Amino acid sequence: MDITRLPSWQQLESLAPQMRARHLRELFAGDPRRGLRYSLELPEFLFDYSKNLVDDEVFVKLLQLARDTGLEDWRTDLFSGAPINRTEGRPVLHPALRGGLPNPVSLDGAPVQDLVETELGRLKEFVNLLHNGAVTGYTGRRITDVVNLGVGGSHLGPEMVIEALRAHRSDEVRVHFVSNVDGAQLADVLARLDVETTLFAVSSKTFTTAETMTNARSALRWLGDLAPRTQLLRQHFVAVTASPEKAQAFGIDPGRVFRFWDWVGGRFSLWSAIGLPIAIALGFERFRELLDGAASMDRHFREAPLEENAPVLMALLSVWYCTFMGYPAHAILPYEQALHRLPAYLQQAEMESNGKSTTRAGEEAGYATGPLIWGMLGINGQHAFYQYLHQSPEVVPADFIGSVTPGHELEGHHEILLANMFAQSQALMNGVDREQVKAELASKGLSEKEIEQLAPYKVHRGSRPSNSILLRQLNPRSLGALIALYEHKIFTQGVVLQIYSFDQWGVELGKGLAAALQPQLESGELRSQDASTARLIDYYQRVRNGAAAPETAG
Repeated sequence: MDITRLPSWQQLESLAPQMRARHLRELFAGDPRRGLRYSLELPEFLFDYSKNLVDDEVFVKLLQLARDTGLEDWRTDLFSGAPINRTEGRPVLHPALRGGLPNPVSLDGAPVQDLVETELGRLKEFVNLLHNGAVTGYTGRRITDVVNLGVGGSHLGPEMVIEALRAHRSDEVRVHFVSNVDGAQLADVLARLDVETTLFAVSSKTFTTAETMTNARSALRWLGDLAPRTQLLRQHFVAVTASPEKAQAFGIDPGRVFRFWDWVGGRFSLWSAIGLPIAIALGFERFRELLDGAASMDRHFREAPLEENAPVLMALLSVWYCTFMGYPAHAILPYEQALHRLPAYLQQAEMESNGKSTTRAGEEAGYATGPLIWGMLGINGQHAFYQYLHQSPEVVPADFIGSVTPGHELEGHHEILLANMFAQSQALMNGVDREQVKAELASKGLSEKEIEQLAPYKVHRGSRPSNSILLRQLNPRSLGALIALYEHKIFTQGVVLQIYSFDQWGVELGKGLAAALQPQLESGELRSQDASTARLIDYYQRVRNGAAAPETAG
C-alpha cells in the first residue's frame, strides 16, 4: 500500500498548513466544551488532549487514516498471536505476559498462557524464598543484595518501574543495576556490597550480549576465592533469558534460569521474568498488580472505539505532528519525582521501534516515521530547556504527566508541583502576544521607548501543543496502565505509517563493527579502517603505551 495516495492522507496534507496558521486560543474560544470533548477519563487517569492543534475535521481524517491502513485488523492480529513481526517471522505477544489476551493462543502446540503462568509461578516461589532468607550464598549467609546485569530492555524497564514505585518497595532485599560495560559503574556498585551476600541476575535475551556477559564475567572474578567457580555460579547467579541452554552452558543452575520467549521484544519485556528485579524490590504481589494494570489497558485498547481509544488518539496525534505538521521531536515531562526514568524508558521504547526508514513493502519511506523522544522531570526542565519550548522557532509537542495523590506526606509541595504542571501547559497553549506584553510593561511604569525596545523579547507565540495525563495515584496498577498506554501508542504509530515496529536491525550494525574493532584496539594492528577510525585507534594505542606523538602532517 502506498499510503501517500490514500484520500485521507492527502486530505491531511492539505489540512496541515491550514492548522499551522490557527492558534490554540482560537480553538478554545470557538468551543467552550473543548476540554470535555477532547478528554477521556479512564479508571486510572484522566487523558486530556484538548491542547492540541486539531479540530473535528482533522480528527475525522486521522481516524479514517487509521481505518484505511488496517489498524483494527492489525490490532486483532496482535492479540491473536499472528506473526506481525514479519521480518523475523514472530508474533508479538507481550500482552500475554500480563493476561491481556482475549482468547487462548498456542504456539508450536504449547498454550502461551500456560507457559507464562508456569514461569510466573517459578518467579513467585524464588522471590518468596529470597525474602524469607532461604536463598543463601556459599557461606550460608542470606542474600541481601541483588545486582541486575543487563542493558537496554533488560535494564531500562525494571529500573524505571522500581524507581517509579519507590514508595511501594519491600525492605527485604536491595536491588542494584549495572548496564554499562564501562567498568566504572560495576566497580562503584560492587564497592558497596559483600561478596558473601550478593546475588547477580544476568538478564539477556540471547545470553550473548557483549556488555552484559563482560559484566557477568567481571562479577564472577569479584567473588574471587569465596568458593569454586562452579559453586559460585550455582549459588550467586541467576539468569533471565530466552536462551536457557546458553545460560546453563555458562554454568548457572538450571533451577535458577528464568525464561522468556522470542515473541517478547526486549523493550516490551519488563512484564516477563525480566521483571525479576521488580518482583524482588516490590514483592511478587505488587508485581502482579503492575501486570493487572497493563492488562486493563490491553482491554481498553482492544475494545474501545477508535475515537474513544487513548493509545490510538495519542498515536494519531503523534503521526499528525511528526509526519504532517513537520514537528520532528516530542517531549516527555513528568511532574512526579518517582517517574524520573520514564523519559529514558519511553525514548528507547519508541525510537527503537519506529526509528526506521523502510516501509513494510521494503521501500524507502518518503515521510517521517516517528519523532525524537526526549525529556526530563518537569520542574528541573523548567530551569533547563523550557525556554526552548516556549520561544524557539521549533514547535515541540509534549506530554505532561502527574498525579492527584502525592507519594509523600509533606504539606504544600504537591500543590506547587501541579500548579507548575498546569501552568506550563497553559502557557505553551496561550502564549503572550505583543499587546499583552506592552500592557504589562506599562503597568510597571516603563516609558514608551523602553516598552518598544523590550516588548519583542517577551512575546511568547504560544499555540504549542501538549497532552496532559493525570493519574489518580502513582501505584503499581496505574503505572502498568500508563506503560501499556505508550506500548499500544507505539504499535498504532507503526501500523499507520507502515513500519515494522518490533525488529531492531539498526542496533545490530554497531554491535558487529564493535566486535571486529575490539581485537584491533587490543593489538594495535589496523586492518581496513577508514582514516578517522585508524586515527582514533592510533591515538588510543600511543596514549596507552606512552609512545611519542607522530609528526604533524604538512
